[in-house]
Amino acid sequence: MEQYKEHCNDYQALLKIAGAFHGDICAGIEIGTRMTMCGLSRIGISDPTGADRKKLMVYVEIDRCATDAIMALTGCRPGKRTMKIRDYGKMAATFINLESGRSVRVATDMAKRSDAEPLPDFSSVADQELFSIHEVTVALRPEDLPGKPLRRVPCARCGEGVMDGRDIEQDGETLCRGCFEQRDYYQLLDLETC
Repeated sequence: MEQYKEHCNDYQALLKIAGAFHGDICAGIEIGTRMTMCGLSRIGISDPTGADRKKLMVYVEIDRCATDAIMALTGCRPGKRTMKIRDYGKMAATFINLESGRSVRVATDMAKRSDAEPLPDFSSVADQELFSIHEVTVALRPEDLPGKPLRRVPCARCGEGVMDGRDIEQDGETLCRGCFEQRDYYQLLDLETC
């Protein structure tokens, strides 16, 4: 895999890496590539898949193509606990330098263009013309950081394990979020296991 560090200022080379990971180059890959370049430069990360890999965490706010670009170029992954997905349906990401504490949120700025306009030339337009860019603080708990689970507890209702402080206390019971909210994304069809 090609390294980000080798191409950190070369949009076309990074776009090629992100496109290969995603399977094609689309508008989301173009946007995600530029978001990554913008975010990493502002928090002082130049080698996200190498020397800086343990210094970086990213929160993404969409489950679309831009997230694949960010993943491909930063090396951050949900399974490594270095990428957190908060699907707010926004083309936005927050890049965090865990060593320095510096964080920046980069989001597409809809006020800067209309849907009737063609996509800009992502290779030459300034970051400020594409994005709203803000320094931010992110309150990270030890349970949010990469590494082994710090805590695992069973849900009092479904019995499934809940890791890293994602449990909720209600009326003296420790519950998973699904049982607490009394809903989930799935419905049981039977009580037998497959």
